Amino acid sequence: MRFELAPHPTTVPQPPYTLWASAERSAAFGDTATLNLWFGVSAPMSRFVVPPPSPEPARRDNLWQSTCFECFLKEDSEEAYQEWNFSPSGDWAAYDFLSEREGMALAEVASPPYLRTEDNFTWWGLGATLSIPAEARFHIALSAVIEEQEGQRSFFALHHPSEQPDFHHPDCFTARLA
Repeated sequence: MRFELAPHPTTVPQPPYTLWASAERSAAFGDTATLNLWFGVSAPMSRFVVPPPSPEPARRDNLWQSTCFECFLKEDSEEAYQEWNFSPSGDWAAYDFLSEREGMALAEVASPPYLRTEDNFTWWGLGATLSIPAEARFHIALSAVIEEQEGQRSFFALHHPSEQPDFHHPDCFTARLA
């Protein structure tokens, strides 16, 4: 399923570009299924601050302070949710929350996500593959922080319900992953 992400009204990039994402649940193996995510940016990679490949990609905090792509997963009828952050460097983060911005803890992750970046000269993207519970049904929020070489950061999401960018807001979970 493909989604168009919009910049927050307070951080519209100039000149404008588009950002899209796709999310697909793939094959299930026992208790585990695969979630494939792809984020695409319709401008040359050279326009942006893109962290270089990490010699040893690992779990790291504060990835959102530069170019970073994010996926939030909330099971049906639950307040608790999980946040995933993906850096073009290959570094990643995963957190569990009990409710909106409450009870943050490192998520227990059996295996790190598989990340890849592709530069097509006129557009670029990041792919992420992660394991999710096979039986769970999720509402999802997809978002990105995009930093430009000139220093501007734009905040993209499926929905912006607040006056300031807030990817954790419950109304951001607008898509459903079947």
